[in-house]
Amino acid sequence: MSALINKFDKRKVRVRRKLQSRSAGRLRLSVYRSSKHIYAQVIDDTAGQTVAAASTLDKDIKGALKTGADKDAAAAVGKVVAERAIKAGVKDVVFDRGGYRFHGRIKALADAARESGLSF
Repeated sequence: MSALINKFDKRKVRVRRKLQSRSAGRLRLSVYRSSKHIYAQVIDDTAGQTVAAASTLDKDIKGALKTGADKDAAAAVGKVVAERAIKAGVKDVVFDRGGYRFHGRIKALADAARESGLSF
């Protein structure tokens, strides 16, 4: 079990390091995935503030979903976080997948955010 945690942590550090060098002042779209829910937020690292956020626990998203742990739920969260970010005046972001691999729910969230107007 500890080998998996170490691999995850190494991947997370590696992704964040690359994002910092390539961000060029853009905000960060950060994703957290648990076994039952998925969360996304647009973060301004220079100011240390969250500009927009969405998760499967939001009232407007939770009522329309069967479960919070599938690709449909991730796509709904991606769409809502993109709409909230655009409403706040953010169009260009850097996608921070954390230590998660870019497939499944993470990919569904990213694709939905792109379709809703965010560019990364």
